[in-house]
Amino acid sequence: MRTVVLIGIVSLAVACGGAAPTPEPVDVPTPTAAPSAGTIERLDPAMDELMPADAVIEKLADGFGFLEGPVWVAEGNGFLLFSDIPANKIVKWTPDGEVSDFLSPVYEGEYEEGRLVGSNGITVDPDGHIVFTEHFNGRISRIGADGRSVVVDNYQGGRLNSPNDLQYRSDGSLYFTDPPYGLPQPEAKELDVNGVYRLTSDGTLTLLVDQPGPNGIAFSPDESRLYVADSTRGVWVVYDVAEDGTLGEGTDFLDSSGVQAEGAADGLKVDELGNLWATGPGGVWIISPDGRHLGTIQPTEVPANVAFGDADGRTLYMTARSGLYRIRLNVAGAGW
Repeated sequence: MRTVVLIGIVSLAVACGGAAPTPEPVDVPTPTAAPSAGTIERLDPAMDELMPADAVIEKLADGFGFLEGPVWVAEGNGFLLFSDIPANKIVKWTPDGEVSDFLSPVYEGEYEEGRLVGSNGITVDPDGHIVFTEHFNGRISRIGADGRSVVVDNYQGGRLNSPNDLQYRSDGSLYFTDPPYGLPQPEAKELDVNGVYRLTSDGTLTLLVDQPGPNGIAFSPDESRLYVADSTRGVWVVYDVAEDGTLGEGTDFLDSSGVQAEGAADGLKVDELGNLWATGPGGVWIISPDGRHLGTIQPTEVPANVAFGDADGRTLYMTARSGLYRIRLNVAGAGW
């Protein structure tokens, strides 16, 4: 997400999460009698296998600044964390509808009011710790039993730009994107690249590729492919992942740059069948593993990121500008 004053936030289009056996569905009540908070565009019959015919978009909470980076945390009865970037906090939402501050403030220094200083992407590491990106601090941090610590903040001595989104691979390595969108000011940029990186469990940081605007990131279910949203160009890029974790040459997977609608290629997740659920122009694009645009979920606000959640992983949560939304699916997130 580009660093802008809060009054310009609506025009912001960017921000920014091996297949397991399919779990049995759980009973998650959905108030189908209530009007849907948006519409669903079905472009391909394959959508009917992924989403119930009577699927309803629910609005769960609102009144935030600009929401990003949701993750479902399977602790206790489970809960959702997400970033409210201009509010400089990580927010916790529980299934009973309770909203509370999980971490506030994220950035503890001085800053001009309205600047987007807080966290963005959030994930859970292999040990169950909350790991999150930080815009103004230019780093990735962890919250553990001993408090908050820095995971990574530089590449070869140069300050990271503004880490945006992240995902762990099954070998324990962390892949993340580092565009310049949340830098305190342009002159703060110390690196000549906008990179996609891999941080191994022994602390080795490797620059994998340089992109104009790397943003959302996610692996295919078997981890043979890595998808990265390039918000600057409006495309989703796919990379073959080598056995040693390095990436092959990227290929444009699907181009959304010609679509005239609010939003851009941004946060994304992958389901157990390998479909992408990727925020883009107009809403959440559902994209098949072979690159077909199957349909679009269109909440009343344009989403910036998504996360699979609930006990069976079959609910898609959407952080959309000032509101939080969800929709029940027939498919679970990858690795659920």
